[in-house]
Amino acid sequence: MAKLRKYFGTDGIRGKVGEKPITPEFVLKLGWAVGKILANGRNKVLIGKDTRISGYMLESALEAGLSAAGVDIHLLGPIPTPAIAFLTSNLGAQAGIVISASHNPYYDNGIKFFSHDGTKLEDSIEIQIETHLTQSIHTVDSAKLGKAIRVEDAKARYVNFCKSTISKSFQLNGLKIVLDCANGATYHIAPSLFSELGADLILLGTHPDGLNINKDCGSTHLKYLQHTVLSKKADLGIAFDGDGDRVLMVDNLGEIVDGDELLFLLAQHGVKKGYIKEGGIVGTTMSNLGLELAIKALGLDFIRTSVGDRYVNEALQKRNWQLGGESSGHIISRRLTKTGDGIIIALQVLEAIQSLGLSLHIAKKSMKKFPQILINIPAENPTATLSSPNIKRAMKEAELQLKDHGRILLRPSGTESVVRVMVEGKDLSRVQSIANKLADTVRASVR
Repeated sequence: MAKLRKYFGTDGIRGKVGEKPITPEFVLKLGWAVGKILANGRNKVLIGKDTRISGYMLESALEAGLSAAGVDIHLLGPIPTPAIAFLTSNLGAQAGIVISASHNPYYDNGIKFFSHDGTKLEDSIEIQIETHLTQSIHTVDSAKLGKAIRVEDAKARYVNFCKSTISKSFQLNGLKIVLDCANGATYHIAPSLFSELGADLILLGTHPDGLNINKDCGSTHLKYLQHTVLSKKADLGIAFDGDGDRVLMVDNLGEIVDGDELLFLLAQHGVKKGYIKEGGIVGTTMSNLGLELAIKALGLDFIRTSVGDRYVNEALQKRNWQLGGESSGHIISRRLTKTGDGIIIALQVLEAIQSLGLSLHIAKKSMKKFPQILINIPAENPTATLSSPNIKRAMKEAELQLKDHGRILLRPSGTESVVRVMVEGKDLSRVQSIANKLADTVRASVR
C-alpha cells in the first residue's frame, strides 16, 4: 500500500511548480482521475485556491481534466482551505479541491482534497486516484463534458458560517488587533469579518500579488507582527498562514502565543462552559510537555499522534473527542468544523479570553511551557538522511544526556524537504546544547 502512495503526502500532493508532479500535464490527468473516482455522471466538484500566481495555471488544468471526466466544476476563486471544506458539504458537491501549498513559498504549490462531507480523503481513495494516474485519459462524449461556473456567493456563505460559531452577543468593540493575512487566502475575508465585529484593525499581508504569499509575513514569520503590535500598542496580533487553516497569535507584550497555548485556552474554556465534560485532547509528537500536563490538570486525557492534521482528526473521530491540534496553530474543533480553520479558531480564542475577562498575555500563563528548541535542516531525502548510523548514535547519546527530564524527536517533514530536530526539557541551556549537537550531526550526514 505504501508503495502506491507515490504522490500523496500527509496533506495532499505538493512540490515545486514546474517540476513533476506540479506541472500542467500531471494536474490535468489528476483532475481526470479524481473525476473518475469521486464523481459518477454529471456531478459537481468545487475548486478553490490561495493567492499564488501558479493557481491560475493549475486551476485551468484541473478544470480541463474534470471536464474530460464528465464532471461539472464550481469555481470558488481565492478562498481559505477550511471554507472549501465547508462549502463542499454546504453546496452538496461530491468533492472539494484546494490548490495551495499552505505555508510554503510562492514557487511551491499543491493539490489537496475534501470528500463530500468536508473531511480529508481516506488513504484508500488516494490510492485509487494514484492507480488511475497510470491509465490513459478517456474523454467522455462531447454532450457529456463537464461545465464550469463561478460561485458568486462563496465568500458570503463562508463568512456567515464563521459568524454562526460564536455567540450572537460576541463583539470586539474597543479591541485593537493587528491582523496578518500572509498575503494569502484570508486577505479579503478576515478583515471584513473582524471589522464587522467591531475590532479596530491594523492590517498586514492583505495585498497579494501572486508572489508574496507567506513572504516575511503570516504565521511562519511573526517578527513584523510582533513589532507592529508593540509599536501600535495593540491589544494583540493574529496571524494566519497562506491558506488560512492555521493561526498563531501575539500578545500585547509582543510574545508569541503558539498553537499549544491556544489549544489549552480552548480546552480550558470548553471545560468551563461544559461542552467538554469528559474524554480528552489530541496533540502531536511536537506538542509541548507543558500542554500535556496542563490538560491533565483540567481532568482530561491527553494523547499524541504523528504530526499532521489528518492524524489529529483521525484520533478525534476514533475517540469521539472534540478538540485537538498542533503547535503550528492547526487546531480542529469538531464541535464546530471538520478541519482546521484559522479564522474560526481565532474567534473562539477571543471569545474564551473575553469570557475569562483576561488579556491574552495573562490568560496564556495558566499553561507553563517547557523550553523547546526546533531546528529545521534542509535535506533532499529526509527519511534516508535519518537512517544514518551517525545520527542514530548521536540520538542515543542525547537521550542518555537528557535522561527522563525531557523529550527528543527527529523526523522528516511531511510538507518540506527538511529534517526536523526537536529537543524539549526543563533546562533551556541543556536543551539548546543537545539540539545544536544533534543538528550538527544531521547537517554532516546531509553533505
